[in-house]
Amino acid sequence: MTTTQQEPTYRASTFKLEKSKTTFMQALAGLPYAHALQSWAWASQKSRWGWSPIPLTLTIGESSWEPLAAAMILKRKIPRTPFCILYVPKGPALNYKDGALRRVVLAELENIARRERAIFIKIDPEIVKSWGDEAERPSPLGTKFTNELKNRGWRFSDEQIQFRNTVELDLTLSEDNLLAAMKSKTRYNIRLAGRKGIEIRAGNEADFPIMAEMYAETAARDGFGIRPTAYYLDAWQSFHQAGMGHLLIAEFEGDPVAAVYLVRFGERVIYMYGASTQKERQRMPNYLLQWEAIRWAKAQGCTVYDFWGAPDEFAESDRLWGVWRFKVGFNGQVVRHIGAWDFPVRPLLYQLYTVILPKYLNYLRNKK
Repeated sequence: MTTTQQEPTYRASTFKLEKSKTTFMQALAGLPYAHALQSWAWASQKSRWGWSPIPLTLTIGESSWEPLAAAMILKRKIPRTPFCILYVPKGPALNYKDGALRRVVLAELENIARRERAIFIKIDPEIVKSWGDEAERPSPLGTKFTNELKNRGWRFSDEQIQFRNTVELDLTLSEDNLLAAMKSKTRYNIRLAGRKGIEIRAGNEADFPIMAEMYAETAARDGFGIRPTAYYLDAWQSFHQAGMGHLLIAEFEGDPVAAVYLVRFGERVIYMYGASTQKERQRMPNYLLQWEAIRWAKAQGCTVYDFWGAPDEFAESDRLWGVWRFKVGFNGQVVRHIGAWDFPVRPLLYQLYTVILPKYLNYLRNKK
C-alpha cells in the first residue's frame, strides 16, 4: 500500500462559519498548533480596528463536532474597490503532521480567498523551521510544509506581521534549575534588583494607562513605531476580560518603573508587551520583572514561556539585537518559524499592493 493510499481522505471536509464563541474556543483549545492570536478575544479586538473576523471550524462531512482544524480569518476591505485581504494570524490550527489534512485545509483557504474576492490570503502558523541561533537544527516538518506551500503557489511574504523567530523557556524545570541555567550576569541582576528595593506587583485594568505611558516612552527611546494608545488599552482589556491576560508592574518606593503584559493560552505564556522608564534603571527592574513573569507562568501550570521575538539574523545590525542580548541571558532556546506566506489570488493586484504601492509611498515620504 502506498503512502497516499494509507492517508485519510477527509471527504466532504469543509470550513463552516462558527457563530458561537464558546464552541470556537473549545475547538481551538483542543487542536495542536493553536495560538492566542487565533482566539476570539484577539479577533474581537481587531474588529474594532478595521478588520472583520471570520471564525471557521473544519469537520468531516456533516459532523458538527470533533473539528479537525480551526481558522480565525481576519478580513480587511480595500477602500473604493470590491477587493479585500485576508489574514490568519498565527494560524490556522490543525495537526500539521497529517499531510492529507494539511492539503485539505490549504485548498479550503484558497477557495475562501477566491470567494471573498481577496487579493491574497496570508497565514503564519506556528510551524518550526529550525532551532538554534548559530548551529541550526532543521525541522523536517517545516521543510516539508514550506515545499508544499511553494508547490501550491504560495509565496514567502515580504510583510512579516508577527515575529518569525522567538526564544522559548522550558518551564518543566524547577525554579532552582532555571536560575542555575541562566547566565551569571542575568542571575546577578535578578538578585540585585531585589536587594535594591525593586518590588513586583500584579496589575489590573486601572493600571493599563500606566503601562501605556511606559510603552510610549520605550518606543520613543528605542526607536520603534507604535499604534495609538487606545489600541493597546483595547487589546489588554480584551485579553484581560477573556481571562488570558496578566499585567506585572515593577516599582521602586511605590513608583512604577517597568511593566510586562503576559498572555496565556493553553500551556504557553507569551511575554507579549514590555515597557520601562528611564527611572531607576541601575536597579535592574526588568530582570526581576522577567523572572517574576516566568515564576507566574510556571505557577499557572504552563510548560513554555515564550519571550515573543528574536532577531531574523543574529547579527548586531538586526533591529532586535539589543532585545536579544537581554533575552539570551535567561538561557531559552531559539525557535525559528517558517514565517508568513501569501497565496496571491490576483497576482497583478498582489504585485501592486505588496511591491509597487509600498515603493511609491516610500518615495513620497522621502521626497517630503
